[in-house]
Amino acid sequence: MVSEQRIPDETVQESKVAALESSGTISGPLVGAAVGIRRRRRNEALVLILRVLCMLTSVIALSFMVTAKESSIVSIYGFQLPVHSKWSFSESYEYVVGVSAAVAAHSLLQLLIGTSKFLRKSPLIGSRNHAWLIFTADQAFAYALMSAGSAASGVTNLNRTGIRHTALPNFCKPLHKFCDHVAISIAFTFITCFLLATSSVQNVIWLSQH
Repeated sequence: MVSEQRIPDETVQESKVAALESSGTISGPLVGAAVGIRRRRRNEALVLILRVLCMLTSVIALSFMVTAKESSIVSIYGFQLPVHSKWSFSESYEYVVGVSAAVAAHSLLQLLIGTSKFLRKSPLIGSRNHAWLIFTADQAFAYALMSAGSAASGVTNLNRTGIRHTALPNFCKPLHKFCDHVAISIAFTFITCFLLATSSVQNVIWLSQH
């Protein structure tokens, strides 16, 4: 009940401070309250910006991976053989697509909820349970992105180097467009992972202060 009543109390307090500021009569303890409210609003704006970045980077990673496909000719033992490569041929690349889509959906949901609360001047995090829930989700998605990016990097590295002591060539030479799309997707996968880790740190800071 305490956590449920805190949100309207803070909203009322913020309204009183705003009214006193407009009349020029704010002083004493209300100064500290005004500073605290401004600091909280600034931190919440940064959280929303971070969510926007998470959503954008995950969508970019998803877009570049699903458009990674190309056909070309490769030479093996002097024979010219047609090759066709597509992201769906690799389970690692499919893993990147699945996790990136899930992260994009998660970030969009948190952004919509957070924006609604921010416009209503309510705290983005209403209780410790809520903070722990967001922290757990961000951590889980960050680890999933790290796993997906690492798995995709291994496959991409093999495509670029080929296999030593065999006739298998560097497939990225004839399929450079495909490999470039995959490389960009993997890069944004790790960037999204970093952003989610940053979000987790913010949740830890909030939990340590409440």
